[in-house]
Amino acid sequence: MPDADMLLSILASGVRLSAPVLCACLAGLWSERAGIVDIGLEGKLLAAAFAGAAAASLTGSAYAGLFAALGASLALALLQGYAAIQRGGDQIVCGMAVNMIAAGATALAGAAIFGEGGRTPGLEGAARFTPVFAGQDGLAFAALACVGVTSFILFQTRWGLRLRAAGENPQALAAAGISVSRTRYGAVAVCGLLCGLGGADLALSQAAGFLPGMSAGKGFIALAALIFARWQPGAALASCLAFGLLDAAAIRMQGAALPGLGPVPVQAIQALPYILTIILLAGFIGRSAAPAAAGVPYKKE
Repeated sequence: MPDADMLLSILASGVRLSAPVLCACLAGLWSERAGIVDIGLEGKLLAAAFAGAAAASLTGSAYAGLFAALGASLALALLQGYAAIQRGGDQIVCGMAVNMIAAGATALAGAAIFGEGGRTPGLEGAARFTPVFAGQDGLAFAALACVGVTSFILFQTRWGLRLRAAGENPQALAAAGISVSRTRYGAVAVCGLLCGLGGADLALSQAAGFLPGMSAGKGFIALAALIFARWQPGAALASCLAFGLLDAAAIRMQGAALPGLGPVPVQAIQALPYILTIILLAGFIGRSAAPAAAGVPYKKE
């Protein structure tokens, strides 16, 4: 049986590992609540991770890396928003395009700038964020704080009401004299900033550098968590923490022998979060009601 210290260690690791997924999940919540289905969370996380690690490596400052991560993700989000909102493009295709652009551009830029096969040099000292309390760094606490901020803005403010109207009934919002496009752009911008925070946490805290493909499906896991949470911030926190705890437990279980099974292959342990993603999608994707206008381009009458 695991002792108390191990359980506390798994809990602390679970919170830390869940931070990037939580940021991406909240990003998707903002975007989809406004009517923009975002499959590009993975690409924005990856672009933010690269920009953050590259800037931190070149300047020696983790805060410079954080601002670079936020800027890179915001730029991609606005580009995606232009294609989906302004040009009325298919939102799924726009999101996948962002994923492909980020995957290719980060590896190419990394190889061109640092000459290490797409990697950035390892980050040390002031170039990375370190734990400040209970094994958590400032970015993890910021991710947790974003849950409360998101809930307050979406459900307690006038802008939040307008944003949710853009995802449920954009025609009614337009009839009230509010710009649907401007409202959706605002949501997309917040989405980009949240993905930037998640990408910065990946590169500047957890991995201390950039590796090609280091987002490793976390953007898609965030989408599964969002569906499971039924587009609610509090439930999103719970579902992302579940993924983080499973990830932390999987790390602890690598090489361990299970009763009746013996040593479990490392690959099987590492697959556990993705297996949970498939289970959640299979069980909830048809039962969760997304915002009514999500994925539907708004056309002025």
